[in-house]
Amino acid sequence: MADQVDDEFYARADAHIHLSNDQLERIPRGKVSASMMYATARFNAWLSAKDVSSGVELDAAKPQLIDYFVDSYRAMLEENLADYASNFDAYMKSGVN
Repeated sequence: MADQVDDEFYARADAHIHLSNDQLERIPRGKVSASMMYATARFNAWLSAKDVSSGVELDAAKPQLIDYFVDSYRAMLEENLADYASNFDAYMKSGVN
């Protein structure tokens, strides 16, 4: 993931989190999470399609693309769960997202 982190990486991520936090004021958190995951999947499918010249080529690349995105998400989720476990009291008392 280190190669994906640039100076504005966390600001972009925070912008998505802030949008989701705003939605939590009127929508249950499970639905907000599902929408965010769907948006991420939809965006990554579009991004992947931009790198090929046909649907056949995209379909052939699908196993590798899925592995890449699932492995990346798993690593990010593991990192964030570990962070929350280590900082549970501080984060949960302060409302950090």
